[in-house]
Amino acid sequence: MLAMAEDPKLALLERVRFLAIFSQNLDDFFQVRVAGLKEQVLAAVAVSSPDGMSPLEQLKAIRTRVEGLISRQVAIYNREIVPALAQSGIALVRGEEVGKKELAQLHTVFREQIFPVLTPLAVDPGHPFPYISHLSLNLAVMVRDPQRRQQRFARVKIPPVLPRFIALVEGERYVPLEDVIALHLPALFPGMEIVAHHPFRVTRDGDLDDVDSDAEDLLAAIQTELRRRRRHARVVRLEVDPGMSAEVLELLTRELELQPADVYQIDGLLDMGSLSVLTQLDRPDLKEETWTPTTQPRLRGIAAEVPDLFAVLRAGDILAHHPYDSFATSVEAFVDHAAGDPDVLAIKQTLYRTSGPASPIVRALIRAAERGKQVVALVEIKARGDEQANIGWARALEEANVHVVYGLLGLKTHAKVTLVVRREGAHIQHYLHVGTGNYNPSTARAYEDVSLLSSDSDLGADVTELFNLLTGYSRQSRYRKLLVAPTNLRAGITQLIEREGVVGGRIILKVNNLIDQEIIDALYAASQAGAQIDLLIRSMCSLRPGVPGLSERIRVRSIVGQFLEHSRVFSFGNGGRPEYYLGSSDLMPRNLDRRVEAVVPVTDSHNRFKELAIESAHGNGVNGVPHA
Repeated sequence: MLAMAEDPKLALLERVRFLAIFSQNLDDFFQVRVAGLKEQVLAAVAVSSPDGMSPLEQLKAIRTRVEGLISRQVAIYNREIVPALAQSGIALVRGEEVGKKELAQLHTVFREQIFPVLTPLAVDPGHPFPYISHLSLNLAVMVRDPQRRQQRFARVKIPPVLPRFIALVEGERYVPLEDVIALHLPALFPGMEIVAHHPFRVTRDGDLDDVDSDAEDLLAAIQTELRRRRRHARVVRLEVDPGMSAEVLELLTRELELQPADVYQIDGLLDMGSLSVLTQLDRPDLKEETWTPTTQPRLRGIAAEVPDLFAVLRAGDILAHHPYDSFATSVEAFVDHAAGDPDVLAIKQTLYRTSGPASPIVRALIRAAERGKQVVALVEIKARGDEQANIGWARALEEANVHVVYGLLGLKTHAKVTLVVRREGAHIQHYLHVGTGNYNPSTARAYEDVSLLSSDSDLGADVTELFNLLTGYSRQSRYRKLLVAPTNLRAGITQLIEREGVVGGRIILKVNNLIDQEIIDALYAASQAGAQIDLLIRSMCSLRPGVPGLSERIRVRSIVGQFLEHSRVFSFGNGGRPEYYLGSSDLMPRNLDRRVEAVVPVTDSHNRFKELAIESAHGNGVNGVPHA
């Protein structure tokens, strides 16, 4: 992401977008990965990583690496992005750069819109140090009483409910909200001298994966843990202005129980993830040409009021490649048709992340339940960052008489699966969707994913048994075609890799992350046996390609472009009879062992999947050019 932000050939607001994504990814990394390592250090865990590093050694290496990345990020922002935006008529103005006329405008905005929302919190013997919320932006303020000549510390939280940047009247000029507040600190502390002020930002532990290990009521346990973490989650990172005084920094680190190694100085805008709001400006001249999704060829002509999609699926499976193939006219249409079809008896769906009650998917499920169909929604309320939202719309589904379940204790349900049960004459027919992406129309426009729609009877039976596992009591261990974690997915993928090694075959894997040591060892062995291997890994990859005698036949690349590469695709040569799979799982221990994942074979896709795998392996037709 950072390399994309550095690329001068990209449209300017695309570079801004990548800079924001990098910052957001770094936030996620600290609240999960770094937080996990800190927990291991506190618990005196002696287990080393595959490369032999202890948790403390990993934390030290992470700091060194992150400092270098932050230096690059700040340099890009200060030296390239801000000047380029200004040249394009979009000025990011700091408080000290505001002119008199603009300052008068900011006075009005502050008085009418900002001041009523602010709550300055003093710290003294009568006022304890306040709780600093996760990912919040704050001002550390030092004030002096002119009568007692005594300095005091106060904290002002930058309200997240207000716009991050305040627009000035003349032209596209924007002032960061914290700068506007800093300009008006005398109004917050009347009669006091403002000695100094500095922005700072806190990151807390945000992982809920272990909360349900012995919970009797999962929903109640998650809600309790969310409340607890809002107040007590450990701080793992403090971002500060480089000009912050040693006195204030010492106070913050002491009160937040941090070490110097947890503090990162940012010589620029704190929370660059907020720059994403600039990408919403109506400046097509500063953006890449947008892609307009098209309807998958076999679905063209199907209108919502003509429920003949099932006839199309009976004639053969459909493979949709999003966002090139429209999510609305494929996956959404599938659920919508099922909700309105009088012969559909039941709809079952897993929901990991969606856009909430306004989502067409959720509305279709509610409409189906209102029409008397059996509707089951497995809602994963441990989806990181979406826990509270998922709880909210899960209750909306329950109120509409949808049967809502929350999955299996100890396992996060990450599979993207929908099952439709339909009466057709004297028999029951199953239709299904298995995908690599969430049932979320918003991300479906920005994420590259793959969907399979099918009426295959074996897959229908497998998905039926999978839902029985998720909603009832089952020790299902065998499936006809489906690979399911944590049941048979690890063994299935490993066997497919080992087979290619035996025949000196061909492997193409496209996933977000590859860090599972068993899978990596199997790939090394296949390479040594003569298999040619292409790995397209968007993010974390622990495999080392091109090592003589170990991995010289393995090539690793990462595709980054206009859309976020999110699909998980598995291709195996099989001695000239290629086999293809798609699904929700990355190649990580958590996905293979601690999540419910579903990976499905693709056997009837009119060769489109073969083209996708080949083009991906060679970097052709990726991110911006459809694979149709």
